[in-house]
Amino acid sequence: MTMALLRRLGSSLLSLALLVTLVFFMIYATPGGPAYSILGVHATPTAVASLNRQMGLDHPIWRQYLTWWGHLLHGNLGYSFTQHAPVADLMGSYLHNTLLLDAVAATAAIALAVVLGLLQGARSRDLGRVIGAGQIIGYSLPTFFVGTILILVFAADLAWLPPGGLGDTARSPGLASLWRHLTLPAITLALPLAAGLSRYFGHQVRDEYRQDYVRAAQARGLGPLRIACGHVLRNAVRPLVTVIGMMIPYLFVGGVLTESVFDYPGLGWLLWRSALEQDYPTLTAIVLLIGVLTILGNLAADLANTLLDVRVRYD
Repeated sequence: MTMALLRRLGSSLLSLALLVTLVFFMIYATPGGPAYSILGVHATPTAVASLNRQMGLDHPIWRQYLTWWGHLLHGNLGYSFTQHAPVADLMGSYLHNTLLLDAVAATAAIALAVVLGLLQGARSRDLGRVIGAGQIIGYSLPTFFVGTILILVFAADLAWLPPGGLGDTARSPGLASLWRHLTLPAITLALPLAAGLSRYFGHQVRDEYRQDYVRAAQARGLGPLRIACGHVLRNAVRPLVTVIGMMIPYLFVGGVLTESVFDYPGLGWLLWRSALEQDYPTLTAIVLLIGVLTILGNLAADLANTLLDVRVRYD
């Protein structure tokens, strides 16, 4: 088990190093180099030369690469020239909003996926087909379309929920107001995720119901609920852990459109704004953060599978 954990940790560190290297060279692959990306294509040669000296871009590329690593290790992600603030501070002011939205959406998606997967795998074939059709529809609908429909129905027509934003956070609007603002974007982000997870989980549940231990439990007179929750769920959930670990890139990528539609002040909204304003330091820092979180999510999923799988635990 220790060797398996060390192998997974080593591969994750290698992936992280490759990611940082790739992002570094992507910056320098932009037309005209990073200076023109920051100042714009109409910048004067004098302004470009001045910025190159200021940022150390006139040094050899190997030295810039080592400096890039040094800055990252010290938490220096650069400076946003469009918003006149350090990128790390700028991202920190939006990160907690994104983490809150992603946590709510992921929790709702996992809970819904487990319920639908158990129903799809345990119940009749007709019910499974109905759930399967709903999964395909939920997974296929674009995020911006779902968000727009929810705004039209629940905000514009029924006026039950606010159409976007996060309320007046400076005045601490309270938990009730926070949940009202989170509901629509969380549903928008959770629906496609729940559809994909439940479809995968439903196949796992169906396979588990074909196993001999289920028939043995039925022969002992155990009820359907006890079989589903005490036996099938425990064995079917392990492969789902790997898929859950891959949710992080979806949450951030889907969050770009979701936060833009609902004008939600998170990292996705900041990424969208940085792309429109050509704020490359902020843009590359967010992309780097998404990559790092993806690697960490996959590592956490591997570690969880290692702990859950008895065959690996005693290897």
